[in-house]
Amino acid sequence: MTLPIITADQRLAEARGVKGVLVGRWGLGKTYQLWTLDPATTLFVDIEAGDLAVKNWPGDSLRPRTWDDCRDLAVFLGGPNPALRDGQYFSQWHYDQACLKYGDPKVLDRYRTLFIDSITVAGRLCLQWCKGQPQAFSERTNKPDMRGAYGLLGQEMVAWLTHIQHARGRHVWFVGILDERTDDFNRRYYELQIDGSKTGLELPGIVDEVITLAEIPAAEGKPYRAFVCQTANPWGFPAKDRSGRLDVVEPPNLGLLMTKLGAPEAAAPSPSSTH
Repeated sequence: MTLPIITADQRLAEARGVKGVLVGRWGLGKTYQLWTLDPATTLFVDIEAGDLAVKNWPGDSLRPRTWDDCRDLAVFLGGPNPALRDGQYFSQWHYDQACLKYGDPKVLDRYRTLFIDSITVAGRLCLQWCKGQPQAFSERTNKPDMRGAYGLLGQEMVAWLTHIQHARGRHVWFVGILDERTDDFNRRYYELQIDGSKTGLELPGIVDEVITLAEIPAAEGKPYRAFVCQTANPWGFPAKDRSGRLDVVEPPNLGLLMTKLGAPEAAAPSPSSTH
């Protein structure tokens, strides 16, 4: 057996995907960004059931309604993790079970981009499931123990997000709601709206890109919508760009952003190219 070295040429030739999270306040048009992606190769994972803004979008969608659905779809979309044992979620055993449930995984070959809306609602489904698990009850009194439930929530959500992130040949965008808060000194800060703190703290380390869709104050005139893409931004929005290709502010168009990130195939075709 030889040392399994991956050469630079092999690494560069590998199919890679952009992994990112798009956050923003209610009503700014996060779900509407689906219109900027190629409907022929994009799969809309509609956990939020809030697809009114994209009702006429011509692409395909899935609608998981339970945490079990979310986990089964994650392993079906991302494949098995060979490091896990039979009986564990995201293992080969779990993948085989998902294939029995959903059919031949080759049906997914056409999808290059996953648009998952939203991790906020996925967290709620996960917490609901966690509340019914043994860890959510005190061993001594058998009464509900929310500390145990939230501890399990963090483990489950991070494992789910990490597994989908490892779908190496696909682009993945998680959508989340951003909350504006103030601390004890009346200073404003922002955080992801999701149950428990572990997921929000660890998510930026899981993905390559953290993009905030925000309303930016203009020097003159009305505020304008834009993507905030770099950590060092004057408004304190959560943002991160591992590619080094994005400016602090980019136009609010996910397809154009993907083109700048080196994935032009993810963008919706321009009207001129469809004729």
